[in-house]
Amino acid sequence: MIRFLVCALVVLPLAASSVRAQHAPSVDRVSAQDGQIIVRPIRHATFVLQYKDLTIYVDPVGGAAAFAGIPKPDLILITDIHGDHANRQTVEAVRKPETIIICPQAVADLFSRRGSGPLPGVRVLNNDESIEVLGVRVTAIPMYNITPSRMRFHPKGRGNGYVVELGGKRIYISGDTEDIQEMRELKNIDLAFVCMNLPFTMTVEQAADAVLQFKPKIVYPYHYRGRGGMSDVAKFKRLVSTDPSIEVRLLRWYP
Repeated sequence: MIRFLVCALVVLPLAASSVRAQHAPSVDRVSAQDGQIIVRPIRHATFVLQYKDLTIYVDPVGGAAAFAGIPKPDLILITDIHGDHANRQTVEAVRKPETIIICPQAVADLFSRRGSGPLPGVRVLNNDESIEVLGVRVTAIPMYNITPSRMRFHPKGRGNGYVVELGGKRIYISGDTEDIQEMRELKNIDLAFVCMNLPFTMTVEQAADAVLQFKPKIVYPYHYRGRGGMSDVAKFKRLVSTDPSIEVRLLRWYP
């Protein structure tokens, strides 16, 4: 009997954790100007934003099957050259002839090397530059590592985070970064997608500390699978929830 009770004490918390993961929402909705912004996690760094008749894919990978049942994109945002962010075959499979693709120069160069020439519809946007397309303003925010042992992963100037102005909301997409000053200085962010995985980006504590400084209204932890497994997003939520003005929403990013 004692042995059974010990086993039960060990197993039950794991089962509860598993249930929470299974029942995390796979779609979220945020009230916006004259409608809603729909957030659809696909996997890891890949997700879809929908607003009215506009569909935006962020870092589409996984082939067309990953986006089954979702409208083809009017706009694609790509943050960096790594395979969990940039995949020309997926972009070619999901794009429409008129789809606009915003990416840094390094991604445009990568796509040209891996295909039969430049990919149609590409608009290069580098750090601190802005562009307005399809009624959406997109600003490229730097993303890079600052911890010496991690700096080889994401040098400053190569990749982009983004601030997307959509439906009267300002949406921050971190890309692969640490808690850089450019993130900490962001203002008036309504939705934020913040990465946290080691050794490639930053710790849960770094991410929470930055979020507590720039104070988005809603924050989604994403891109949180690293070499050692999944980051503790529940801990991230506890740390950030010390500021009641910030809402942490946990969605289903992994099967």
